[in-house]
Parts: sequence; C-alpha cells; structure tokens
Amino acid sequence: MNPIGNSFIHFVINHKLNTGTMYSNHWGGALEIATTTGGESTTDDDNRSRNFDLDRASVNQLQRYDTYDRSTQSSRNLDETQQSWLLGPPEKKKKKYVDLGCIICSRKALKYTFIGIIVAFAVIALPTIVVKVWPKHKSQPSLPDNYTFALHKALMFFDAQKSGKLPKSNGIPWRGDSGLQDGSKLTDVKGGLVGGYYDAGDNIKFHYPMSFAMTMLSWSVIEYEHKYRALGEYEHITDIIKWGTDYLLRTFNSSATKIDKIYSQVGGALNNSRKPDDHYCWQRPEDMNYERPVQTATSAPDLAAEMAAALAAASIVFRDNKQYSRKLVKGAETLFDFARDLGKRTSYCRGNPYIEPFYNSTNYFDEHMWGSAWLYYATGNKTYMSLATNPVLSKNTNARFMTPDLRVLSWDNKVPAAMLLLTRMRIFLNPGYPYEEMLGSYHNITGLTMCSYLQRFQVFNFTKGGLIQLNHGRGQPLQYVANAAFLASLFVDYLNATGVPGWYCGPFFITLEELRSFATFQMNYILGENPLKMSYLVGYGDKFPGHVHHRGASIPTGKTKYSCTGGWRWRDTKNPNVHNITGAMVGGPDKFDKFKDVRANFSYTEPTLAGNAGLVAALVSLTGNGGYGIDKNTMFSAVPPLYPMSPPPPPPWKP
Repeated sequence: MNPIGNSFIHFVINHKLNTGTMYSNHWGGALEIATTTGGESTTDDDNRSRNFDLDRASVNQLQRYDTYDRSTQSSRNLDETQQSWLLGPPEKKKKKYVDLGCIICSRKALKYTFIGIIVAFAVIALPTIVVKVWPKHKSQPSLPDNYTFALHKALMFFDAQKSGKLPKSNGIPWRGDSGLQDGSKLTDVKGGLVGGYYDAGDNIKFHYPMSFAMTMLSWSVIEYEHKYRALGEYEHITDIIKWGTDYLLRTFNSSATKIDKIYSQVGGALNNSRKPDDHYCWQRPEDMNYERPVQTATSAPDLAAEMAAALAAASIVFRDNKQYSRKLVKGAETLFDFARDLGKRTSYCRGNPYIEPFYNSTNYFDEHMWGSAWLYYATGNKTYMSLATNPVLSKNTNARFMTPDLRVLSWDNKVPAAMLLLTRMRIFLNPGYPYEEMLGSYHNITGLTMCSYLQRFQVFNFTKGGLIQLNHGRGQPLQYVANAAFLASLFVDYLNATGVPGWYCGPFFITLEELRSFATFQMNYILGENPLKMSYLVGYGDKFPGHVHHRGASIPTGKTKYSCTGGWRWRDTKNPNVHNITGAMVGGPDKFDKFKDVRANFSYTEPTLAGNAGLVAALVSLTGNGGYGIDKNTMFSAVPPLYPMSPPPPPPWKP
C-alpha cells in the first residue's frame, strides 16, 4: 500500500472528525461527520490502520462504514438546520386542479385565464363597442383637384364634336343629329359613313387625326382605368372611344383580311375656295346643305397604320367584350397589312388638295413603329415586336438621331410616343434577347427626350410665362404642350412603379419630382396660371375664351336655319359665342404669352380633336383623385409569358 496515499486518507478522516464539518457528496446526498466521542483518539485510529495490511479499497470501505456509524451516533446532536440538510428539502405542496368536464387545468392557470379575458375585453372589445355604438360623423371624401374638374369638362368636348345620330344621353343641348347623308352614295358601305367626329371648328371628318385621338384616349384608359372609374368617367370615356372606333370600322372593309382602299376623309374644303364647302360656309353641322365629298386612299401606309394603332389599343380597352375586341383586332391586322404593302407606300394625302394643306403626313415609318407596338400588345404576336424593334425601321424613323422636332409628339409624329410605349415593355417585362438592344436604345432616347423638355437644358425656348415652345413659336402651341405633359407624367409613373427615383441627363441626375413639376407647370399654365390669368380650357375657371372658332357653338339653335353665307354674321360678330363649347382647349397664346380672343383667328381660338385627346390623357395622369400610379398589367393582358431565346452561338474558333 502507498504510505503517502494512506496517510492522506487518515488525515482527511481525522480532520473531519475533529472539526465536525459537513461536506457535500457530489455522488449522491450529504456527507456529515461528527466529532469523536467515547475517548477514542484519531491517533489510535492512525496506529490501528497502519497495523493492518490492507489495500486502498479496504481502507476506503472501512472509512465508509466508520463514518456511517459516527453519523448515526451523532444525529441526535444535530440542530434543526443540520437535520434539514440530512433529510433533504421539505415536501412541496401539491397543485390544486379544477375539472371542467372536457379538460382539467390548475386553479392558478384558470385564474390567470379569467384575468386575461377581462383585460382583453377592457382593452379591445370595450373600445370597439364604443366606436360602433357612438354616433358617427361621416368623413368627407377628398375634394376633387383642379385636374379632376378640368377632366370632366375636357371630355364634354368630344360629345360636342359627334357626328351622326346622337343618343339622348349626349349631354350637349345645342347639338343634334347631323351628317346623316355622309357617304350615302357609296355602294360598298351599307349605311354610308355616318358617325365619327368633326375635327375642329369646321364640319370635316379627318380620319387621320381622329384615329390618333382615339389611340391617345385608349392609351390613357389602359394606364389609368382605375382613375376613370373612381371619377365616374369610365363609361363616358369608353363611349367616346367606341363612337370613334365604330366609325373607323366603317371606313374600310373590316370583314375582309385584305383590302385595297380606305376612305380617308368626309367633307372638305379647298384653299381660297368661293364655292360652298366646309370652310367657305359658316353653318351648324345640323344645317349643312352643301356637297360633302368622300376622299379615298388606295395607298395609305401612314393613315392605315394609325388606324390600326387606334383599333388595336381600343381592343385592349374593350377586352371584356370578347366579340367586339376580336373585331377590333381583326380590323387592325387587316389595316396594318395594307399599311405594310410594299407596292403602296405613297402617303395617303400626297397630291390631295382636300387633305395635304391641313393634315399632311411627313413620314410613315413612325406610324409603323407605333402601330406594330400596339398590335403586339393587342395580340401577343412576336412578329409585331420584331418589326417594332427592327433596326432598319428605327433608322427610317430617324429615332436614334432625335432632332428637337422629332421629340415632339403630335398627330404627325408618333416617334416619342412609340419609343415610350416600347420602353414600357423593357421596364416591366424585360424580354431580353433578341429585343434588348433596340429596347435599351429606345429607353435611353426616351430619357433624353424627357431631358429636352426641361428648361435647364435649353433645347426648346420658353415664354417668359414659362410655356414651352415645342412648335417654335408658331400658332396652336397647346396641343403639343399637352402631349408632352402626358408623356412626361407617364414616364414618371413608369419609373415610380419600379422604384426608380430618376435618371441621368448626361452627368446630371434628374429626379422624378423635377419632371413631374414640368408636366404640372405646363398644365397649370393651360388652366390659368399664366401672365394673362386666363384658362385656355373653355368653361374652366372664371376667365376663358368666349370667341372660340367653332361653327356650332357660335350660331343660335332654333327654328331659324342659316344658309352657307347667312352664318357669316355669327362668324364676324364681336359678341361672344351663343354657346360655350365646354371642355374645348383652344389653340393657345403666342410666344409672348399674348392671346387674341378673336373668332376669325383660328391659330388662337380653334380647338382640335387631337389636341383635346392629349389634354385628357395629361389630366387623368396628373389628377390625384382616384389613386396614383398606373395599371401595370392590363397592357400585357394579351401578351403570352416570355421565355427569352438563347443568343446564337459564337462563330467557330479559327486558329
């Protein structure tokens, strides 16, 4: 046996016996050792243990027995605390339970549950009951903003311009049925060319700007349908569009898949004519009694493509009316095929004295880009998207060069609108190859177009009052301003919808707020915030033009019918018009912010169908009533899921 280990064990045992110390036993229970009794000394124990020839295990076993005897003998001498150490913790109180029949739970849990229910009732249920029972004060709906008021009025202009047999709900008391004999001599059009819209202050139905107006109105509905509905104007605007598209469907054989002509205009006038026509005569449309010739185009790459755009856009508006929507799509496809016919690329107005001086088309490739983009959205046919992003077509439109004039949207130039429409595709669908290169280019050019509208870059002149001069100071500037305001506002909404805060004009970062401010400033100028404090929207505000260049509005209604020249007295009178043509946006001021409210001066006082369409689109985009932002998805309702094509493999490597 190891003497060192044996001595250590005896030392520990003797120390515990002498001190009466209690040690904790980590292997199970308390270990208590009392002081030695009966005169037995630790020395004797040591000596006795040395005399035994025992191994370590025997000593340990002896120690445990010895300790147990001593603890038993001394237990009677332990105080109460020491006894509690020996006996362990007192017995815990048993939990009391409550039998609820379906469940057994403790009383404590039941108590806290009831307290929780009472607190919840006081905090949640009681206030709710009070709110429900307390007399209610209905919150006032948000007041319409200026753009909403103006929009309600601007739509009324289209009701005043309707031709044909008017519905009782038309809402313009001084208008009646007119043009019921239009196209009556045509043998291939059942019922003639009745319907549609008169273009401006005369009684001519120009199909080219009429189609553009319908396209713009449909675009505004597709993007902002929720606003039209909230403002109670959805039925109204769709009725306006359908009145136009129904008429356009009559101007060609819409049931055929291939056509060879389009009726391009009804009525007309020759410059400096002294014979009764739509310019020489000053008559209400209800009283017309002169010849109204119908113009026919056997080649119409521009007109046909614009009509195709109008019908395709309207097919998206009327997507819930499946039969009518399909009819519109079919007509659009037929028209576009006619527009793309390589053997018929002469402009619809070339050499026609009834059209060319008034609505001359300077190019047709912009209509092809515009029309193909709308047809892609209406059909999902990738052929149209391939054409819209064809580099050759883009080159022919001069889109990449984008001179200042090409940045101005009008009934003649669709390039900036077509590129914004295609930019929409890139922003929201990002189709990738093979369209990405051209769509990216259109996106960049669209951003530069928006840059050009900002005064700080000095691309266009501005009047002292702040009106942008998009047509270089020539007459009737407001139609171009309204179109630019719409494009700018729409571009802002596109970027907002994707969380993009702005874009770069060269090294300058332009925030969306700055571009939106451009649009709102221009529209506010039109609505009266200008040096003359005059609203150029008839019926809006306290001061607006009273001598609008408009036959129907200037001649009294009643039993008296004025002849071709008998109406001149109403044209030449210095008195205001007898009827306000509410909602008409007139031509506008000159480059010095001056305005001549003179009926005979049409460049100041004549409204147009295309100009008012841009105005309506701009107003609905800017109004805060009915919500903000655009409808991202409706435009793509006919577009199938996109699965980008893999790019072609690289050419084989040659050493």
